[in-house]
Amino acid sequence: MKLIGLTGGVGSGKSTVAEMMRELGAEVVDADEATHAVYEPGSPGFDAVVREFGEAYVDGGRIDRSRLGELVFRDDDARRRLNAIVHPLVREWMAQKTAEAAERGVEVVVQDVPLLFENGLERLFSSVVLVYVPEDVQVERLVSGRGFTPERARAMIAAQMPIENKRGLAHHVINNSGKREDTQTQVRAIWKQLASG
Repeated sequence: MKLIGLTGGVGSGKSTVAEMMRELGAEVVDADEATHAVYEPGSPGFDAVVREFGEAYVDGGRIDRSRLGELVFRDDDARRRLNAIVHPLVREWMAQKTAEAAERGVEVVVQDVPLLFENGLERLFSSVVLVYVPEDVQVERLVSGRGFTPERARAMIAAQMPIENKRGLAHHVINNSGKREDTQTQVRAIWKQLASG
């Protein structure tokens, strides 16, 4: 089984590229899905987050991810504390899903990991694919697509490694700043190399 890392910056369109890879036959294991799973009420992750940050970050019996997100993008210490809780649980969840895929005989697993380079995980993968857009496009997408203020969008981007730095670390780069068809063409070309090589 081949294990491929898929990463990018916030607002770069990783989910779009992951979906295209899924259509081409990849099994996609998504860190965002893992994060939702480890925040589920009654889970060790939920309990640990409430212990660390308090009931103020619970709304309707669930972690208020939006409120928690605002805190951790403003406060480096809070972000470190949250990451210390969530990252090990997310890695465990993803490892479990990847092992299940291997048992089913899946040939290519793509792990969609937003902070792949930030957490030094590139050595785990046979190839790393970066979904790239320039920073101004990231800001524009976060503002128009997700309704964030430009300040919040820039703070989220600043909390990650600069996307230009990631470009030099990836094995493959997909430029997702143009039309969907252009992205799809790049994904197909890279997929051919990944699936065969």
